[in-house]
Amino acid sequence: QVQLAESGGGLVQAGGSLRLSCAASGSIFSINGMGWYRQAPGKQREVVATITSGGATNYADSVKGRFTISRDNGKNTAYLQMSSLKPEDTAVYYCNADIRSLRSRFRSDNYWGQGTQVTVSS
Repeated sequence: QVQLAESGGGLVQAGGSLRLSCAASGSIFSINGMGWYRQAPGKQREVVATITSGGATNYADSVKGRFTISRDNGKNTAYLQMSSLKPEDTAVYYCNADIRSLRSRFRSDNYWGQGTQVTVSS
């Protein structure tokens, strides 16, 4: 059983900062790529940032220079540091990860967290 749990969302004024955390727990053998996605009301879920197990990162153009994704492999945790937040960043933010469990070490499965709300007021 593997789970992802996000935390750190909340209400912040435009220009402010938030740090999201995503902790993976359960019978984990290894974690490959991890990422953050978001879904605003009435819109499709979109990728925000991704990070490989080796630390290579990619960002959506809309957040480049403002958001930073990182991970602590020892803690099975990914982070999203969000700065210079804008009202258009308001969304539910979801963590995603490709994880090999102890029961299926040769195959990775894709997992989603339950999401955390980020609201940026103008």
